Amino acid sequence: MRRLLAEEPVTRAGPLARRVAFFSVIASLIALMLVRDPRADGPAALAALAAGLATALLAILLAGFAFVRVWREGARGLGAALGGLLVAGLVLAYPAYAGLRGLRLPAIADVSTDTENPPAFSRSRLAFAARDGRYPPDPGPQARERQRAAYPQIAPLSLDIDANEAFDIARKAAVNRKWQIVEAIRPGGRIGNGRIDAVARGLVLNRPDDVTVRVRPRADGARIDVRSASRIGSRDFGGNADRIRAYLDEVANLALAVK
Repeated sequence: MRRLLAEEPVTRAGPLARRVAFFSVIASLIALMLVRDPRADGPAALAALAAGLATALLAILLAGFAFVRVWREGARGLGAALGGLLVAGLVLAYPAYAGLRGLRLPAIADVSTDTENPPAFSRSRLAFAARDGRYPPDPGPQARERQRAAYPQIAPLSLDIDANEAFDIARKAAVNRKWQIVEAIRPGGRIGNGRIDAVARGLVLNRPDDVTVRVRPRADGARIDVRSASRIGSRDFGGNADRIRAYLDEVANLALAVK
């Protein structure tokens, strides 16, 4: 009499999670290249990237379902599920970090070192063209109050050097940060303030944001104010404040070097 062998259960969710996870890697990388390409349609590229990240999330859900079957039924497929979970986790690691960081920060997308009198963006034809016909609106007193509470260290930089020398340093710092300078006006004239309008791009997504720098002459030197505004969304996840801090550090280091 032959003994019938019980067939060991196998979960198909494990291998499927692994395949979906690897697909999410390919889809996210292609979408990221499109997002970083200035010639690509920005909203469409961002939507493609979001779809790639959603695919990674689906892989994690499939892996979770596989873990349940392995735990309850002793099904095979644990290794494939773990592989899918690891790959999908790598895809979602940085977006998850940025999202968690953003939840701790206020929902603002325009940051200035002068919250009472923020530097104004240029209204010249050249500046409008560089900003795709956009003029960043003033966020209002409530948003500025949220900025002061979240970023008390974002403040003007005072230099004990001539305003024209401070302007040259500010412009060099913008070049060092790889900003696209749209307009640069030296201090002097009726108002006396210098101004640098530029377009800066994010490190990861390479999407354009708008920056303006104001160089104001003072009796004891010069004061530099910076304003950075995102073009997309109402929450910058701390990117504008990071940009201003890095830029002012660059200016301060250059100013020390010339002394």
